[in-house]
Amino acid sequence: MTHPVLTALGLSGSESGTYLGNGEWASTRDAGVLEPVNPTDGEVLGQVHAASEADYELIVERAQRAFKSWRTTPAPLRGEAIRLCANALRANKDMLGSLVALEMGKSKPEGDGEVQEMIDIGDFAVGLSRQLYGLTMHSERPGHRMYEQWHPLGIVGIISAFNFPVAVWAWNSFIAAVCGDISIWKPSGKTPLSAIASMRVCNEALREGGFPDLFFLFNDTDNSLAERMVDDKRVAMISFTGSTKVGRQVGERVARRMGRSLLELGGNNAMIVDETADLKLAIPAIVFGAVGTAGQRCTTTRRAFIHESIYDDVLAKLKAGYAQVEKKIGDPTDAANLMGPLNSQAAVDAYLAAIEKAKASGGTVETGGRALTDRKGFFVLPTIVTGLANDAEVVQTETFAPILYVMKYSELEDAIAMQNDVPQGLSSAIFTTNLKRAEAFLSAAGSDCGIANVNIGTSGAEIGGAFGGEKETGGGRESGSDAWRAYMRRQTNTINYSDALPLAQGIKFDL
Repeated sequence: MTHPVLTALGLSGSESGTYLGNGEWASTRDAGVLEPVNPTDGEVLGQVHAASEADYELIVERAQRAFKSWRTTPAPLRGEAIRLCANALRANKDMLGSLVALEMGKSKPEGDGEVQEMIDIGDFAVGLSRQLYGLTMHSERPGHRMYEQWHPLGIVGIISAFNFPVAVWAWNSFIAAVCGDISIWKPSGKTPLSAIASMRVCNEALREGGFPDLFFLFNDTDNSLAERMVDDKRVAMISFTGSTKVGRQVGERVARRMGRSLLELGGNNAMIVDETADLKLAIPAIVFGAVGTAGQRCTTTRRAFIHESIYDDVLAKLKAGYAQVEKKIGDPTDAANLMGPLNSQAAVDAYLAAIEKAKASGGTVETGGRALTDRKGFFVLPTIVTGLANDAEVVQTETFAPILYVMKYSELEDAIAMQNDVPQGLSSAIFTTNLKRAEAFLSAAGSDCGIANVNIGTSGAEIGGAFGGEKETGGGRESGSDAWRAYMRRQTNTINYSDALPLAQGIKFDL
């Protein structure tokens, strides 16, 4: 029986996972089948038929043709196309948010919030379509003018992860669209239904508005077509969101063909709480940052450095907070619950392995530390571990699960050094009421992360700012600010309006 959420979105128990353009969904039925699972009960939600090599070739061919037309469309008109998509998402927010919660396992409010991020980036992109500014500069040669302009880049390949099954696609594709690009999306094999539903909503809005295909989609069962897209010279840029291990391979392969890549990879995010911190802010921030989405965010709080003078008090308050969360673990579509399941049994296994490694390294499990085997689904307890040093291997490794390592410090410089002393560099935060410490944390000698916050947690980000991080996080930037430049090519132009041809640096070349 098809789940009511799928029915409400016009989906059945068997779907094509490939949008070919021209209003066509592929009829391929012999390229493999994906069976996404509801992580709350382990039941299969439906079947999604994967793309064939012929489907992929047709997508790229049609995307190339679409780009030749779309790149010459005035940017404000491109913005109008995305405005229609954002409005269509508004109309379908409730059901799309429910599907995200159902298929991924995050809470219903978080699912709705993810769809809202799609809407927000759509609104941002509409405004951006009138602000793709270049610079003018003074030429050193008389009678010359210099300026720069930004042109559409081409086809953008988007490979997204299961934990944000729709928002990351919108961050990329909506910005790319107003920049004049065409997108091809390969979503996570764990969340294909959310991708299909989002594509249908947006593509229908585009067709009704008289716009061409801007977004294409394919799913595959073994990542062979995803690898093909990574290696495809016709795809100007690959935007990859996922693990550092796979992201490194993607970056290397794209670089070999002299393509462009945008990498959003792992995070090992830390929060510093000094002795002046307002704990009414800090405690909820740590708890939500560590257990929200069951620890399956790249911005999840994984390490907490607490000043030694308040360490015992903070740890006690955290354990009390976790006890409240433990009472409200369950079906994420029930708004009364605070934490849902991990996305798969493999994630549960990785969680348990990390707990065992932490204990073997001398860590103490203060609370949690086990899977919930008294029910269906992939549920675990949120966990606090103490007694480990920052350089312990398990602390240095990102485990995509609700495990928080709590450590004490005496001097702020030591806390910042420990925060930075991991391979990743995505998000960071400090809770303090001391202005000097806040500014030190934000200085060049402070946090080395792409995101650094004061009196707000590590988890989540507003679409107005560029999102991304340093080191093994990949260096990419998506969403707001001037992240749009990644989806365009820069061109410097010089115009000679004089009657002479003065050469640079005073070179003489008489003929």
